[in-house]
Amino acid sequence: MKTKITELFGIKHPIICGGMLWLCKPDLCAAISNAGGLGNITAGNYDTGEELREAIQQTREMTDKPIGVNITLLPSFRITEETYDDYFRVCCEEKVTAIEVSGKPATKYIDQVHKAGVKIMHKVGAVRHAKNIERIGYDAVLAAGIEEGGHPLDDNVSTMVLTPRIVESVNIPVITTGGIADGRGLAAALALGAEGVMMATRFIATKECNVHPNIKQELINRQEQDTTLICKSLNLQGRALKNKLTEEVLAIEEEGKDLERIFPLISGQKVKEAWQTGDVDNAAFMVGQSVGLIKEELSCQELMDGMVRDAEEIFKRNLQRF
Repeated sequence: MKTKITELFGIKHPIICGGMLWLCKPDLCAAISNAGGLGNITAGNYDTGEELREAIQQTREMTDKPIGVNITLLPSFRITEETYDDYFRVCCEEKVTAIEVSGKPATKYIDQVHKAGVKIMHKVGAVRHAKNIERIGYDAVLAAGIEEGGHPLDDNVSTMVLTPRIVESVNIPVITTGGIADGRGLAAALALGAEGVMMATRFIATKECNVHPNIKQELINRQEQDTTLICKSLNLQGRALKNKLTEEVLAIEEEGKDLERIFPLISGQKVKEAWQTGDVDNAAFMVGQSVGLIKEELSCQELMDGMVRDAEEIFKRNLQRF
């Protein structure tokens, strides 16, 4: 399966892993890259650029395939502007294949990245933002529908509409993310004009993702209606798995007072601990509506090979119908 994205990144399958705090580390990144996709190391897992460098080098001991790094440029209590500078510097020095950016545009880093021969893409939720990303000089853009986990744009446009709108509005390759978890989603994204897909939630329920078995089973058990949008009152809309904690957050928001009580509830440390302890009720797990499509735990190789095989069968079957 060859697309502009497989050519741009030098990968076999047009499947990319999105950033996931505390989860996208060397083992998972290498497994995805070895399976033919573009694995991901999430920079926010590391307090310094040198720690990120160690993670990149560790990953390269496990794979000789292309790898990517996610850098989320959002206000943080832990990550400073100087640390973001270090993240980009290290990615350029280590010559990773690609950087996936979310949050504010990485305008100040574009020249530095391109001089190093590194590709850069940005996740957006609106046509106006995609046009800006192209104007700044990015190599590709990610069309992120409201279905995605994490922080979808509050324009609330679905992947089905957003993808073709961005495809018809820019000349750089478009990657679809939000609601993708299987070969049907891959086929749909390609039919809408995308050159590939990005997934995050689906990769949690893989054998190589280091989370507690309780969490993986919870994702398998849940359905598409089992996520909710929190923190809208803070202008920090996020899609998370429904549980006791998100109920508490929504109750505080509905009251419209003492909103500062929310920040300790959604802290990254609570999530970090929960991924390992298996506590499914007391952390904000930022997963997407694609959770309803997760039926079993697979290896990254099984998942990705199956996606491509199913997508190809869908195209062949539909061609025979006409």
